[in-house]
Amino acid sequence: MAVSLDAPCRRAIDRLNAHDMPAPLREKLCKVAIASDFAIDTLVRQPALLTRLLADDGVTASAPPILDMASPHEWQGQLRRWRQAESTRLIWRDVLGLDTVDVTLAASSRIAEACLTSALSAIEARFAAEHGLVRNAQGQTLRLVVFGLGKLGGGELNFSSDIDLVYAYEEEGESDGRRPLDAERYFTRQGQQLARLLDEVTADGFCHRVDLRLRPYGGAGRVAWSFPALELYFQREGRDWERYAWQKARPVAGDIAAGERFLAVLRPFVYRRYLDFGALEGVREMKALIQAEVERKDRADDIKRGAGGIREIEFLVQALQLIRAGRDLHLQVRGLMPALRALMDAGQIGKATGALLMQHYRFLRQLENRLQMMRDAQTHDLPEDADNRLRLARGLGYADWQALREKIDQVRQAVSAEFAGLLARRRQQRPGALAEYWQQLPDAGNVDVLIESGYEQAAALDAQLRDFLRSATVRQSAEIGRIRLNRVMPALLAACAQSAIPDAALQRALLLVQNILRRSSYLALLDEQPQALTRLVDALSRSALLGERLANYPLLLDELLDSRSIEPIPSAAALQADFTALLAQGEGDTDSVLNRLNEARQAISFRIALAALDGRQSSTDSTGQLARLADAVLGAVLTLAWQAMRHQHGEVPGARFAILGYGSLGGEELGFGSDLDLVFIHDAPADAESDGARPLDAARWFARLAQKIVGFLQTPTAAGRLFDVDVRLRPDGSKAMLVSTLASFADYQQQRAWTWERQALIRARCVAGDASLAEDFEVVRRAVLSQPRVADDVRRDVCQMRARARAELDRSDAMQLDLKQGEGGLVDLEFLLQGLVLCHARENPALTNARSTASLIEALHAAGIFTADEADSLSAAHRTLLETSLACMLDRRKRIAPRSEVIDKASADIGRLWQAKMA
Repeated sequence: MAVSLDAPCRRAIDRLNAHDMPAPLREKLCKVAIASDFAIDTLVRQPALLTRLLADDGVTASAPPILDMASPHEWQGQLRRWRQAESTRLIWRDVLGLDTVDVTLAASSRIAEACLTSALSAIEARFAAEHGLVRNAQGQTLRLVVFGLGKLGGGELNFSSDIDLVYAYEEEGESDGRRPLDAERYFTRQGQQLARLLDEVTADGFCHRVDLRLRPYGGAGRVAWSFPALELYFQREGRDWERYAWQKARPVAGDIAAGERFLAVLRPFVYRRYLDFGALEGVREMKALIQAEVERKDRADDIKRGAGGIREIEFLVQALQLIRAGRDLHLQVRGLMPALRALMDAGQIGKATGALLMQHYRFLRQLENRLQMMRDAQTHDLPEDADNRLRLARGLGYADWQALREKIDQVRQAVSAEFAGLLARRRQQRPGALAEYWQQLPDAGNVDVLIESGYEQAAALDAQLRDFLRSATVRQSAEIGRIRLNRVMPALLAACAQSAIPDAALQRALLLVQNILRRSSYLALLDEQPQALTRLVDALSRSALLGERLANYPLLLDELLDSRSIEPIPSAAALQADFTALLAQGEGDTDSVLNRLNEARQAISFRIALAALDGRQSSTDSTGQLARLADAVLGAVLTLAWQAMRHQHGEVPGARFAILGYGSLGGEELGFGSDLDLVFIHDAPADAESDGARPLDAARWFARLAQKIVGFLQTPTAAGRLFDVDVRLRPDGSKAMLVSTLASFADYQQQRAWTWERQALIRARCVAGDASLAEDFEVVRRAVLSQPRVADDVRRDVCQMRARARAELDRSDAMQLDLKQGEGGLVDLEFLLQGLVLCHARENPALTNARSTASLIEALHAAGIFTADEADSLSAAHRTLLETSLACMLDRRKRIAPRSEVIDKASADIGRLWQAKMA
């Protein structure tokens, strides 16, 4: 049947007297008529609108009405007629394929915002005339904040949707007019009038249906809430569904800036700072309630709430956001499509899956819009009437209803499968005996089950498990926490039993569980993600250090699932950028910034440890990465300390400052848990002082800056402290000023430094601060290292120092080697290389370019001081001792290794070259 012969088309032509309209224009009108009776009704009432649409296809939106204070009785009609005209423009462009569904949804949202803004402005003017303006205790004016939730907040409102609003205001106050009102009554009345102005059905219909039930306590709660009251409510009583509701929240009218400030405060409620797999339980509960309603009302054809409908895509995307966006700020976006793209970019949804979900979402949203465009009705049900089915199919470009229905079913089945995959419980297999044993604790249960499972100290572990279940921590835990605990522990018992060291793994796991029981979302992670539990037990069984860190900082559990944990560690530049970005997230709160820096440092250090444990990278790669991580932290802390000094005392014009890293930091061979050897230098004009309200001379300004840096690095936070710091390597040691000028540093190194201090200078490098001062320091360093020396004097000093240190610190014996201080150990290797550089740098300046052990060996070989065989044997020995040393650190053991063929060869090779080159 030709479109021009359809009944809706003929009726539209008759009603609009369009018989003489050119055929191409009449064809457009017919397409609109098939899709929407509402649009034709509007065009009949507003004939000028048809003229405009025919002229330019509705390219330009019309301006919203300005409501005249003198004619409040006309406000409702003005708003309704404008909204109907703009909505008809959207229908015209959508039906004719001139706009995408994304554009239509965004435009529907703008229409609602414009109506809210126009209406609220008029109401505010009327209230100001009658009651004055609300002012706080400081006399500042307060305004109502209208938050749009749901699709309005996300900027993706469907055609005939209601709008979910919450009213709020920044703080308490009172209006200053002739009939004063306190803030709550003032803004409550404003909000109620705003809802009526938009929602009431008049001769012109309605503007927007308003739903205020998403406020705290729903219809029983107060209409307008102060920000402090809202914040307290969410802290004490906020529920999972409210986290979903406020994910998309956006101030859409009133005091927009104040609204954004509140949402920043609310963000920790919406997005947890850890991987929050507990959010899945909330989705399951909400989905079950919706499904029960669909089944009770026999609404299987509901494309929003039914299986495979719009809501399932929304839940899927929002759940993944709630799980991960607390850690990945790029996921904290409002609209569904931007959120889906962000999840794809972050690797949380596969590219192909994400593209299909986008395609299915757009299809369902356009279908929803067309259902509502037909008669401006808020419906999500597919039509039962054959004529309406055919109109819907034809309007969407399908030959008939059957073709459209097949497409709908195909899309919904695909969406349903993806959603079911998200919610499916990924249960670990739990051997029956251990599961039964756990269920019978603490009063029953047979300890033989632990013995048969492979635990050696079964009686002690059995007692520990019983004490744990009787503890106040368990008895006082929330019901959901106990449920998750009872699902996780049998699997944990079984996994630990299969590990290399069952007893130690279980003890470490139990300590962790004790620490996370009150935050049961971590238990949810282990419950929902078996691979996380598997990786956890693997890490616990192989590393006491990781077990200790996980127990103390459960936030690190996130790293067991983070896809970045198996990716290459970020480059030095990327680390610097990431840590610099963290400074902005604390919003001026130093404690918050330090905590975020600590969390990031812990997470990256944990990834480095996992990579080392898994054998995915060499020991030299790991120690180099730990040094670059420390560099990034120092750069961020320097910025933080500089900002604090600038705020208190201004800056010293023309001055420069740098942090020098010595020892393992300078040599880029930092270990797990190593402290930082730091030296501070500055350079300032003579008699310089800071330019703030409380000026300081340059020496005191930089001394306080360095003190702040050390203080920040060692400040305890919830995520631990950044680093322990040793500043005793500065010129003249602990007796001297904390910060040296570059000139005094150079003079000391050239004139008074001991041999061991010049050895230390070999590994020194600028790790943060002014780039030009770093270059000047490097000139000084090379000049000092290249000074003429008597080689025999250098060898004598180095050998004497090494002998004294070994006598005091070496813990070796006939059965084991002290990897660091033992004869032929790592310090012997360091002293050997440093002594040779001091002996030969004068005639081989290139030696001063090297700092790390590997680069020093290579440089000495290039200078002809080592043969190829000597260099190879030293490199191999270094790798052996360093790898063994790191393994000891990861398992919290002293760096002492049983003597073996490999260890003995490494120490012998170092000892042989020590005798040949230094003795």
